[in-house]
Amino acid sequence: MSPRLHVLLLGFVLSVATSFAAKAQTPQATPPPPAAPRTISFPKPSEQTLPNGLRVIVIERHESPLISAQLLIKNGGEVDPADLAGLADMTANLINKGTQSRSATQIAEEIESVGGALESEARWDSSYATVSVMSSKIGKALEILADVIRRPTFKADEVERLRQQNLDNLTLALSDPGSIARFVAARVVFGDSPYGHPIGGTPESLTKVTPADIARLHSRYYRPDNAILVIGGDISAKQGQDLATQYFGDWQKPSDPLAEPTATKQSGVVSDGRVVVIDKPDAGQAAVYLARTGIDRKDHDYFRGIVTNSVLSGYSGRLNQEIRIKRGLSYGAGSSLDARRDVGPFVASAQTKNESGAQVADLLLGELGRLSSSPPVDVELTPRKAVLIGNFSRNLETANGLVSQIASLALYGLSLDEINRYINNVQSIVPADVQKFASTRLDVKTSNIIIVGNAKAFLPELQKHFSKIDVIPVSQLDLNSATLRKSQAK
Repeated sequence: MSPRLHVLLLGFVLSVATSFAAKAQTPQATPPPPAAPRTISFPKPSEQTLPNGLRVIVIERHESPLISAQLLIKNGGEVDPADLAGLADMTANLINKGTQSRSATQIAEEIESVGGALESEARWDSSYATVSVMSSKIGKALEILADVIRRPTFKADEVERLRQQNLDNLTLALSDPGSIARFVAARVVFGDSPYGHPIGGTPESLTKVTPADIARLHSRYYRPDNAILVIGGDISAKQGQDLATQYFGDWQKPSDPLAEPTATKQSGVVSDGRVVVIDKPDAGQAAVYLARTGIDRKDHDYFRGIVTNSVLSGYSGRLNQEIRIKRGLSYGAGSSLDARRDVGPFVASAQTKNESGAQVADLLLGELGRLSSSPPVDVELTPRKAVLIGNFSRNLETANGLVSQIASLALYGLSLDEINRYINNVQSIVPADVQKFASTRLDVKTSNIIIVGNAKAFLPELQKHFSKIDVIPVSQLDLNSATLRKSQAK
């Protein structure tokens, strides 16, 4: 074959191959509809309450040889003292940094020796420690879990090390408009009530925390009658209950009564419909937040709420469609509905160019308002419900995910069988439910707007839409108070 013919033949082959590849990669004009969700059914959990008040829940799933155990304390960041924001978070993160019989290094080495993982942290309404191992190693894992929960030492050097790490992380966060907006939004919505402060603390509060403060919080809340132990995976109900008794049965309940739940209702400088601008002249972008109260976890509108939020959020949700895909104003826009023990926040947000900050704020408000008057049709609602169901089912594929779901239901006093009803509850939501939730629970007029960025780029346009705007220079921002402003005395 001549060189010229060889080149022509090669070119033809490459052309055909490229054509087929292009056709193979061309997406369908109309994606196929989501398949009908498959039903799931988990065995009924085994429950008992030990004489010391510890609630023990065991759920069997023998498909894999893994077990996860979570010890849940029924209080978290909401019990931080007013001047010690971040205390619960530090306490939870320090329990595995040394006990009366093990150093932090020994704890890490022993967990690693059984092929396990141990983690702990505080959230709103709860603090927890979780261990995951092969079923043959669960006894040793529970021994370590019991030790870190019951007998941490909170040594001064470990406290100081964690304090410096948290301060470094917070310094980084406070240079980011999105993080600042998130912190400010909580203060705007919840004021000086416990949900208002940053759960990880502030630079001022973290410097005040002492080992004695941490030990005091641990002594007050880490007690068996304020705890739930959930064990799930390749284990029998009897084995799980026996192990719980072996390692936690002698955990003494304090003689003093359990502290009353902390009220998390709004207090301080709180009013609906505020517009707050944090002027950060060096910000490369503006973070735009819409924030308001949402629902609590036991609210009868919970499933209407999470479906409504799904319609707004996600890549194909209305916020991202309008702000990113249609207008190209952001790399992503979305929302969250955080249902807690008391009413939690609803937040919609996007980051954008400073110059388009006011426009994005108007679009966030507009999309919430539109949902109240223009409910989703089935072709829009069906895939958004499928996302919820898919995420829920995916989270249950692991022992740790199953345990976390059961622990959350137990924490909020819900029926553990709701895990088997979740899919049907989501599927039962219809467009009218979404419209009603949006109009009654997400009222635009009582929603707040927070923008963090270079104010001179968007403030003139924002003033055309809002007559009263609270502008705070970032140098004067105080996250320790609902006023959000440093006092003159400081």
